[in-house]
Amino acid sequence: MLWNYLKIAWKVLLRRKFFTAISLFGISFTLMILLVVYAFFDYAVGPHRPELRTDRLLFVNRMQMLYKGGGQNNSSVGYAFVNQQMKALRTPEKVSVSEANPGTAVAYVGQHTLKLDQRRTDGAFWQVLDFDFLAGRPYNLPEVRAAAHVAVISETTARQYFGAVAGAVGQTIEVDAVRYRVVGVVHDVPIVRLFTYADVWVPITTTTDDLRSSNLQGAYQAIVLARSAADVPRVQAEYDQLVARQPLPDPQRYERLVSHALPLMTNLTARFGGGDVGPSSSNRFLRVLGLLALLFMLLPALNLVNINVSRTLERSGEIGVRKAFGATARRLTGQFLVENIFLTLLGGVLGLGLAAGALHLLNSSQFIPHSEFALNGRVFGMALGVVLFFGLLSGAYPAYKMSKLQAVKALKGDNAA
Repeated sequence: MLWNYLKIAWKVLLRRKFFTAISLFGISFTLMILLVVYAFFDYAVGPHRPELRTDRLLFVNRMQMLYKGGGQNNSSVGYAFVNQQMKALRTPEKVSVSEANPGTAVAYVGQHTLKLDQRRTDGAFWQVLDFDFLAGRPYNLPEVRAAAHVAVISETTARQYFGAVAGAVGQTIEVDAVRYRVVGVVHDVPIVRLFTYADVWVPITTTTDDLRSSNLQGAYQAIVLARSAADVPRVQAEYDQLVARQPLPDPQRYERLVSHALPLMTNLTARFGGGDVGPSSSNRFLRVLGLLALLFMLLPALNLVNINVSRTLERSGEIGVRKAFGATARRLTGQFLVENIFLTLLGGVLGLGLAAGALHLLNSSQFIPHSEFALNGRVFGMALGVVLFFGLLSGAYPAYKMSKLQAVKALKGDNAA
């Protein structure tokens, strides 16, 4: 039965090529836009190197001080708070401290100037994350404690400075007039991985900042690795208790402290959800994003509904004959839905091809540095879900309407249900 429905659907599509072309264009273009946006979103917050274990990672990079009269003072967290208090937490497997934002550094190769993004980290940074080392190794805890001038550099930096990855390990790179011995080369980290991206990583102890300052606010972040995904809520609860115990730096001015240990996606989306940096602001942002996506799909779906109604009205004679021979409304509704889902699947295939081409152009243009967008399994699964939703959304009403036609009226060409 299903095979017969598919053959009928194919013949119906070929009968009105113009309407079919319009329908396919609307579906494929809508799907292409959604896939490109979702691929970008997945690339920014999904499990990709160096943040492969996103189900176990938590990020702390905001410390808010709320004023008593309203308003807030936002900053990254202080080094001593992470290094002394957070690393003493019992539930995490490992806590790393690093600069919240990479700084711009300058290196010279002959007459050429290289502007590099440099991030200072501790030794645990390489243990909580999963960098792809092409050569060498990360710097270790003794090197960090000794403030050794060692560095890990990206693949692109190695090619720009030394001409190749091979042989870069063991050589010296001079950044901001400071010489570092290269101990490792890693695969390029895309700039959308905001908390780990850099061109050059060096020990945090090489900074000129006062690392002994007890200020809760500073220029640093913590990346926390839970022992398992199930332990994440326990780590978050212990961190909330730690924040609640902190004395206010000025009780006369401030009402309370707000800081949370958040998963990668929640941390990023919370920044766009208002002043609060908690999970609730992330949920608001995701709801708005979902609503916009639904509206974006609804407009072409309504257009497709009108096209489907026009196309099915031409088949009133066929419907009348099938009803006269005992076809039920349910069976007719199923047939029209199968036909519409078949059409949207064709549009989905075209949309996947267009999205793959658009992502290839983005990658080759390097509009987003070091980007490697791809249609992975998660993106493909989302595409399939969107196509099926699109097909049901745009086909349900026309199918229901035509299945309710009375056989005698349909045979006479009277399309009023």
